[in-house]
Formats: sequence, structure tokens, C-alpha cells
Amino acid sequence: MAAAQVTAILSLTALLPTAAFPCGAPRPDNTTASKLLGTWLYVAGAAQFPQHLLEMLLIDHGHLYVEPREEKLLITQHMAVGDQCLTNNSTYFESAAGNATLVKHAKTQQTVGMVMNLSSEDVLLIQYKPQRERTYLGLYLYARNLSVSTAHREEFEHHAKGLGLSEKGIIYAPWKTELCQVKETKKGNSPCTEPTATATASPPLGTPRPGNAGN
Repeated sequence: MAAAQVTAILSLTALLPTAAFPCGAPRPDNTTASKLLGTWLYVAGAAQFPQHLLEMLLIDHGHLYVEPREEKLLITQHMAVGDQCLTNNSTYFESAAGNATLVKHAKTQQTVGMVMNLSSEDVLLIQYKPQRERTYLGLYLYARNLSVSTAHREEFEHHAKGLGLSEKGIIYAPWKTELCQVKETKKGNSPCTEPTATATASPPLGTPRPGNAGN
């Protein structure tokens, strides 16, 4: 895959500044920070423009791994694009005033996204919007496993519609390959898993990242 394509895909990971929640989405309680820890599998993504949708179509699967690091919740993302498993750890979660959970860039500390809804402890919904690219808006659905209920998919689609994203702008990842492996931990009954990525490639510094999905 051309380097330009990979860079374009990774650029989808930029998140949003402190914007209003669409469609009356409830704000996640900042006391739920511990519930963000562990592995989140990419289920689906939604975007505005055809070029971004084409880039999403190149993503087979992926996951986020969230761990505490220096008083922050570091996000490490793995995603399978073509024959590569790409890795990025340039963002982290941070609780903010008003019970919001933000996604911030580790180097610039700029807000690049926000957790939109935690109606279930097994589902994670993040709105993305790069501060430097006002024309891009994305919404991504992650879950603890790929058995996402119809209700949660409908909830995701409802929020996408609330952001002005059409049903045609929603893409579910196929999960046909096993490039970015997720290895289960042996810690009791925790739903969290620990990923081990193979053939990883690091994106340029300062590049945010996208989400992934499973059908």
C-alpha cells in the first residue's frame, strides 16, 4: 500500500474539540474512567465525504488498548490496513469539567475527540474531528467483543444521523484477516484483553488515528 494512503487513513484518527453532544447524547460520567481500561475492538466508523469512506474501506480490523500511564489513560491503536498492522499511541483519554471524557493528543495536549456515550460498559462511542481540518467529522463504535447487539448498532446509527452523517456514510469492518492479534489476558473475569500486534508500522509523529469495525 502506498505511504500516502496509509498516512491518509491514519489521519482519520484526529478527534474533536469540545463540541456539543449530538441528538441529546448523555455525557459519560468522569468517574467511569476505570471502565475505559483494556481492549476495545473496532466495530464501525462513519464519515462525511467519499474520500474518507474509501479510506475506511481499506481497514479490515483493529482495536484500541487503554492503559494507565503517568496519570493519564494512554490509547494504543492497532489497525490492519492492506498487509500491514499499523500502530499509533499518540493520544490519551482525560476527564474534563462537565463529566466529559476527552481524547487528547499526547504531544500537543490538544483535544481531538470526545467519548460520546457509555450507555453500556461494553460499548465505546467516540466522535472525531481534527482541529486543523474543519471539514472532517467522524464517529466510531468500539466494543468489548464483536457480538454487538442490534440496539447498540441502532444507537450508533442514531448518533451518526444526529451529526448529519448519512446511513451510506457508515462502514462496518469485515474482520477477515488476523494481522493485528488480540491475546486474552489471564486476569480473572475481566472483560479486558491485551493486544499483541504483528508486523506493526508506526505512523508519523503527531498523526491521530481512525476507528475500526466488525460485522
